[in-house]
Amino acid sequence: MDHNSTSAMETKGGLYMCPVCSDYFLPPILQCHNGHRICTECRPKLTHCPMCTAALGNIRNLAMEKTPNTLKLPCNYSIFCRAVALLGIKRKEHEEGCEYRPYSCPCWGACCKWQGSLKQVMPHLMMSHESITTLQGEDVVFLAKHTNLTEDRSWVMMQSCFGHHFRLLLEKRVKWYVCEHYFAIVQLIGTRKQTKKFAYKLELNGHGRRLTLEETPKSIHEQVTIIILNSDCLQFDGYTARLFADDGILRIHVSICMV
Repeated sequence: MDHNSTSAMETKGGLYMCPVCSDYFLPPILQCHNGHRICTECRPKLTHCPMCTAALGNIRNLAMEKTPNTLKLPCNYSIFCRAVALLGIKRKEHEEGCEYRPYSCPCWGACCKWQGSLKQVMPHLMMSHESITTLQGEDVVFLAKHTNLTEDRSWVMMQSCFGHHFRLLLEKRVKWYVCEHYFAIVQLIGTRKQTKKFAYKLELNGHGRRLTLEETPKSIHEQVTIIILNSDCLQFDGYTARLFADDGILRIHVSICMV
């Protein structure tokens, strides 16, 4: 595609961009009473139109909703990505697996704002988060120490196998100082499409008891809060944790395989 064609496409595409987040519209497309459009991601954050300050309702622009499937739009990461002529729906599918999509730091709870490419994730961890343990192999043991302390805590470890990296996260949440809940999560440092190649097994065992979960890992792009809300992780309460723990140490056996 030549420069003139690209410029024309970007100018035309600007008509289909949300004025708040600058992303391209996908149905449903909402508008104010004066016809100014807002995307569905930004609408819950606003009470008035950012263009004319009119009160916002939930009016849909049905005419514009028909255009994204035929309009050619650039990839959101087009600074590096050469896919600059994607139709609306295909664009979202492409961006989900785009190799240039930035990854956030997998060091959960560290308040690190780093973002970079997939190839930069592990070098960033080794340089900026030396305390994060990385274990090699498809079968490892995730050690979580001091689980007997009554406070919110997170434990993070990385597992490398089959040429990929996985984040192992154990999240402890305490309510009213007595109600404890644990959430063990496995996430691939990769796209949602890539997760379908793998399966994992989490297992707690000891004292004649066993608790297991077999599941497909989630992508690192998926929010931990959403994973917990959807119960896509191993969940157990404080009483169960104490049954399996030795001196406040939980040992979670993690096995990852290709499917």
